[in-house]
Amino acid sequence: MTDIFALLTVFVLAIFVGFEVISKVPTTLHTPLMSATNAIHGVVLVGAIIVVAESFRTEINDSALTIIGIAAVALGTINVFGGFAVTERMLQMFRKREAPKR
Repeated sequence: MTDIFALLTVFVLAIFVGFEVISKVPTTLHTPLMSATNAIHGVVLVGAIIVVAESFRTEINDSALTIIGIAAVALGTINVFGGFAVTERMLQMFRKREAPKR
């Protein structure tokens, strides 16, 4: 029973820390700091993977916990890759354009 409380504690702390870190970034700085935020999202993703792996390893084997963990991994992965895509598009805005050929 204590295993499920430990896993839920990790899950709740990951949500709280992620929300607090992201909410501290001002809107005007969100895009330039996207790559740093992706690193933080990567840590949250690793935490979600650990929770899912731990739920398979222990005798808890609760289907609701497994579904929540897999959803967290999926949403975290989408968030990280989407952040990198936005960062790449932002960086392309600052590259020099080639002069048109005549």
